[in-house]
Amino acid sequence: MPANKKASQKLKTVKPSGKREESFFELVYEVARQIPKGRVTSYGAIAACLGTKLSARMVGWAMNGAGRVKPKVPAHRVVNRLGILSGKHHFKPAGSMEKLLKKEGIKVKNDTIVDFEKLFWDPVKELGF
Repeated sequence: MPANKKASQKLKTVKPSGKREESFFELVYEVARQIPKGRVTSYGAIAACLGTKLSARMVGWAMNGAGRVKPKVPAHRVVNRLGILSGKHHFKPAGSMEKLLKKEGIKVKNDTIVDFEKLFWDPVKELGF
């Protein structure tokens, strides 16, 4: 695939019907599914990976609905640009976002990822965009 193609074009998937899935939310979910256990990324980093770096809030909306999507999306690994668990209120029961992160070995203090810069997974770099 030519290097000048946008990330969203690289991430398009083909459904069993043969149709291409072009939903922004589906592209967000596809990137989020690639975040390794024990790592985190930000809404803005996912938006930048998809070539729409001003769409961090839309990525947040996508993550809000991720709990109803199959295959599962590790939405708990997506935080704001400062490493704050800004989406924690969308996880039920209360405290489950932090619990999921701690289960993966990620330390959280005062709703913020400890060593955020060290644990940050940049999809632009990691996926080669």
